[in-house]
Amino acid sequence: MLRLTAPAGRVTAALGSVLLAGCHTVPAIPAPAPPTTLGGQQPAATPAPAATAPGLTPQQRLATIATGIGPVPADSTTNLPYEYLHHQQWTRSSGAIRREDLRRWRHGDGTGREVTRRAPDVRGVDHQPTPEERTLFAKASPITTQHQGDLHPYLPTPLPTDPTTLAGLLAPPELATEPAYPRLLTWGIVGLATSQYLNQNERTTALHVLATVPGIEYRGTTSDLAGRAGLAFRVHADRSTTTLIIDPATGELLAAQERIAAPRPGLFSSVLILQRGHTDADGVQPEPIPGRLSSTPGSRRTAPTRPAAGRGNGRRPVPGPAAAGIPRPAAAGHPGQDGGTRLERRCWPSVPSQKGV
Repeated sequence: MLRLTAPAGRVTAALGSVLLAGCHTVPAIPAPAPPTTLGGQQPAATPAPAATAPGLTPQQRLATIATGIGPVPADSTTNLPYEYLHHQQWTRSSGAIRREDLRRWRHGDGTGREVTRRAPDVRGVDHQPTPEERTLFAKASPITTQHQGDLHPYLPTPLPTDPTTLAGLLAPPELATEPAYPRLLTWGIVGLATSQYLNQNERTTALHVLATVPGIEYRGTTSDLAGRAGLAFRVHADRSTTTLIIDPATGELLAAQERIAAPRPGLFSSVLILQRGHTDADGVQPEPIPGRLSSTPGSRRTAPTRPAAGRGNGRRPVPGPAAAGIPRPAAAGHPGQDGGTRLERRCWPSVPSQKGV
């Protein structure tokens, strides 16, 4: 029987819906206009020539991107107290596809706010998200949740600068020969990118980790649902196929999608990362521009008095709801109904059953 230790639980918990405690519903704030950039920099109009040169292996392409990426304006705003993340996700749930838009403000002390807009579910699981669907989120009613100390980063910071060490936190090396390992490591990277801000050095390390995923393939240039150009990489593992889209200029993950082949073929999870940054107040959307970070006109306000902000508190991380739509292998020893190998998870918060997916 294959057993996951506590580090492996980070990935397994991230590959399912996490039950969070210590939060309550509060009145929602108005939804700001959708951002068009990620991290404050315009997406690359064309991929970096070196990364798309013929004859390179996927590992060489990822290493080329990692060594050539530059900073984005938001990298210089990490001193501001609130980390801001915005993404949209499509998640398989009880024979349907759940569609959500999530904006999160997280303070270093674990407090913060999440604003969710949920579009109507799509019946069935053989679904492919489209750009047109994204307009539905603006029509949905916002639900705001205020967190009181339970909103933590995916991993404590600072993150390891050594790729092998970081990979060991995302998926334990003792599972490296298991069929599910490439899936675990890939979605560990996705969970990290969708749950906390990664600065330039951290993005570089994450790309080097991605290059170690067994069997990773390069699929050429493409664009995501927001029309941003990037390079596509694909991972086949455990009867699933995951496609990642990476901005070669910044090293940022733009989007990720997983489809499974059996026993119920179709979409399992898709995430579109729209904006990352920092702001000085809970509920204020940052608008990074070169040299400074501003906010929506008329909405800027003074940040509440709090302890000095930190990007980690040294406590064992609890994956945030940004990772809630990420698929996980089910529990130990049997094929999961999602088509993934069942792995036993222990020493980690309970997650709902994936039966019926």
